[in-house]
Amino acid sequence: MRRKNGGVNLLEEVVLDLERHSATAGWDTPPRLYALVASAELRRADPELAGQLGLDPEADTFAALEQGELPEADGLDEALARIVWPEAVSGCALVVERVVLPPEAEADIPENEAEAAAWVAEHPLREDVRMVVGVLRDGDRHSALRMRRHDADDEVLSGPDLVPALADALIATFEPDVEPGG
Repeated sequence: MRRKNGGVNLLEEVVLDLERHSATAGWDTPPRLYALVASAELRRADPELAGQLGLDPEADTFAALEQGELPEADGLDEALARIVWPEAVSGCALVVERVVLPPEAEADIPENEAEAAAWVAEHPLREDVRMVVGVLRDGDRHSALRMRRHDADDEVLSGPDLVPALADALIATFEPDVEPGG
């Protein structure tokens, strides 16, 4: 579903829409996971919901359906590993905030987890970043990044490979679970 809408990739369009929507909520928000469902599929499966969402009957888009809290887990990787999507879901997107440091600062992080958290929180080179990463079952991906120090719509970075590890983890949510020995 890489079709274009006025020259814009549909996945790119939904990722940027989610980024703008997240920006209205401000900073320091929990991660949010969305199922991406093709508008035609949603109109077919649940016309009432499609109507409530105001989906244009002629539009070829994705509806981003927020999924509530992530599964209980020890970290984001483990939470994503527990997710299984039904066939009607074309893709997914995750909005998450992180603190990043330049590589030269990472070598000085204390080993003690509590000390490390406090050290990072006070580091003068820290940067708060909101990442929106969207993927489709076919492997298509797109990301948007907004930095707190550059919190303006025209300062948002956008591209397919800005957060490759997170995109890979999201794509893995569409891979069938393989039973041991089977």
